[in-house]
Amino acid sequence: MFTVKFNRLPSKKINILFAVLLIWGNQQVISQTTQSFDIVVYGGTSAGISSAIQSSRLGKKVILIEPTNRIGGLTTGGLGQTDIGNKQAIGGISREFYQNVKSYYQKPENWNWQKRETYRDGGQTTSAANEDAMWTFEPSAALKIYKDMLSKEKNITLVYSQRLNRKTGVKKTSGKISSIQMESGQIYSGKMFIDATYEGDLMAAAGITYTVGRESNAQYGESLNGIQANKVSLTLRKTVSMNGAYHNFIDGVDPYIKKGDPKSGLLPFINPGKPGIDGKGDTKIQAYCYRMTLTNHPDNRILFSKPAGYNELDYELLLRNYEAAEGPVEKMYEYGDPLVPWINSDMPNRKTDTNNQKGFSTDFIGQNYTYPEATYQEREKIAQRHKQYQQGLMWTLAYHPRIPAKVRAAVSQWGTCKDEYDSKDGWQSQLYIREARRMISEYVMSQKNCEKFEVVQDPVGMGAYGMDSHNIQRYVDVNGYVKNEGNVEAHVASPFPVSYRSIVPKKSEASNLFVPVCISATHIAFGSIRMEPVFMVLGQSAAIAASMAIDNNYAIQDIPYKELEANLLKNKQVLQ
Repeated sequence: MFTVKFNRLPSKKINILFAVLLIWGNQQVISQTTQSFDIVVYGGTSAGISSAIQSSRLGKKVILIEPTNRIGGLTTGGLGQTDIGNKQAIGGISREFYQNVKSYYQKPENWNWQKRETYRDGGQTTSAANEDAMWTFEPSAALKIYKDMLSKEKNITLVYSQRLNRKTGVKKTSGKISSIQMESGQIYSGKMFIDATYEGDLMAAAGITYTVGRESNAQYGESLNGIQANKVSLTLRKTVSMNGAYHNFIDGVDPYIKKGDPKSGLLPFINPGKPGIDGKGDTKIQAYCYRMTLTNHPDNRILFSKPAGYNELDYELLLRNYEAAEGPVEKMYEYGDPLVPWINSDMPNRKTDTNNQKGFSTDFIGQNYTYPEATYQEREKIAQRHKQYQQGLMWTLAYHPRIPAKVRAAVSQWGTCKDEYDSKDGWQSQLYIREARRMISEYVMSQKNCEKFEVVQDPVGMGAYGMDSHNIQRYVDVNGYVKNEGNVEAHVASPFPVSYRSIVPKKSEASNLFVPVCISATHIAFGSIRMEPVFMVLGQSAAIAASMAIDNNYAIQDIPYKELEANLLKNKQVLQ
């Protein structure tokens, strides 16, 4: 029986919960005494969901613990423009999800704001007739599909609003995790554990070795890692001119509060000092943002509004970037939308997945460095500051008089959606955690793997997207102008295998914990692997291996790979 439990929810959620329970008519509320499971999955992300489903299908009693009130992570939090690389590399439950997306949108009743035949997704799904899956979707659709997939399983218990006690909540005996305790005091014991969070909280609390930030190129023999102040990837050299058109500022943007006066101080969000030596490592991480779900349908639109605490100085760099352009604003950029600093990808029902683009955009550069190790309360403050920044950005683009009129006209026709999220302002709660902690195990995936100079022999899934890093810091260059640093976009020629050893820690640290999200990879390799379809693949593979370890009393590091490979293929994973 699939069961669901809600914990510590505010009173305003009660009506929603009753509605959910009515929809899930065959589900029951579990008691506080249900504590022991075969497999404990912490984190209801896409990886956590696929882990739980696969565990159930293999007959294991599994609990899926979601720290918030919403499952699905980024897949239900705005990232509807699926980053894939090569669709043929996606198998198993991951592909099943995208096949379910196609089935969902084949039903006329799921097209509320436009006719199905008028939708064009920009190329992710080339032809509805020729593909078995659909790769773009509304967050609300993804949530319905995930809930439906979970509801069909007999062995899953799903709990909401249970956060790990990160200080003392992990109990280990003889190198094995025996139980984890939540902040509420609830304890969940298990034979196997899977950390499916974006932050790697269970991994860190269990004492697993990990890293945060960029390695130097020298550490793993790479060329695209570390500080990138004076470099640009080969792909960009070939396709984009160097006038600051792509994720950087127009030349000549003054960084000081009073133009030309360093004594007046730097404008907000510019790091003091030099960016560092190219190729050297640091502890900084690539920028976060919210993947906005916008609409231009008047009946479903919430217009952008100025947030509380709005500070015009926070957007002075944006205003100066427009003012530094020579000639008409349409000539400002050579790539993408010539007017607006965003990628506004069409989703069904006249909605979008809106992402960062150009020098000053939705990425809140340099404002997330402390997030991976921060307390829950500190993380909430960081997330709220990101939201305030991004809401202020949208209001500025839509209505500020110093923004070119054509830009204001383009942006002001959009707004957040009334029908996507629970919030009155149409804003989601899931921050885009592009990168946080990364495990260091017996095998670290690197640029060499992405480029196939090294090919692992124990694959549990495949990466296929380009090696991608968003900007990491903003600084003043040698000419006295503001620049961004850290953006890398490098092509991956073909899908590459991801090692089983990269999703399990060293045996000396834990013999029953899987980490399919914060995997053992360098910053630049993780930039290719960190895609939602791949996380689903790795989550499913982790569950298959966990079930094998239970059935055969294996330490997870000792599972014979040939046996694992056979079970992965049996469950429709793509390994080559």
